[in-house]
Amino acid sequence: MASQPPAETLTPLLQQALPNVQGKTFTSAVVDFPPGARALPHQHGETFVYAYVLEGTVNSKLDDNPASYRQGQNWVEQPGAHHVLTENTSRTEPAKLLVVFVSNTGDNLKTDDPHP
Repeated sequence: MASQPPAETLTPLLQQALPNVQGKTFTSAVVDFPPGARALPHQHGETFVYAYVLEGTVNSKLDDNPASYRQGQNWVEQPGAHHVLTENTSRTEPAKLLVVFVSNTGDNLKTDDPHP
């Protein structure tokens, strides 16, 4: 059986109800990808997501749109997008993202796809 690649870790930074937008919450976090790490395919429900690459390079695929982002680049994910792939492209260096979520208060920020 092949070994699974290492997983990412999410460290929350701030969670704050938006005072001028009832029912919405702002959450920021740092996501660390060890060398060779890959996130499971997932969705963020009705959450709007902004991601900024703090270090390293990551491959990403939203629905049918693959892309690669390096330090200093960023992207957004619209509510309902399917994040098919997020992976650290390096086998020797870590990658790190700053991620901001604007969600319905109380919603899960990430739901992994069911395992086959």
